[in-house]
Amino acid sequence: MPVSLRSLLVAALLPLPWLLSVPAHALDATSAITVTPLLKTSRSWDGRQIVYPAGQGEVTALVIELAADGETGWHEHPVPSFAYILEGELEVTRRDGSFKVFKPGDALAEVVDTYHNGRALNGKPVKLVVFYTGAVGTPLTIAHPEFKRP
Repeated sequence: MPVSLRSLLVAALLPLPWLLSVPAHALDATSAITVTPLLKTSRSWDGRQIVYPAGQGEVTALVIELAADGETGWHEHPVPSFAYILEGELEVTRRDGSFKVFKPGDALAEVVDTYHNGRALNGKPVKLVVFYTGAVGTPLTIAHPEFKRP
């Protein structure tokens, strides 16, 4: 029996309302799983738009620990990265002197192509997890030890 184009179209579109009603996180609302959003943004913490590099994507996840009163040194990231502060307070200063303080539980989209320096506050170390979303062969961080903020 031949199948009409209309029948095929109806069969293809029939599940559409059900699919559109599925939550974005695709979890059963009655399950024992709790979803807590940490970050959803299209901009870094300084307000600049996030742009991903071209080429074969590569994700790198690191746990970074900064000693009490320690500093990262001036550096920049050529790729978007996203961090979650686990312990301590971190002050991040841009080359223009503007800064922001991040505390445990804070999630952030790092600045891209922007000189900045991180510093542990209050005599305590900082521990954070960072996810870099770069491309194969692209460095995650470029150090700028020559830079001294005026």
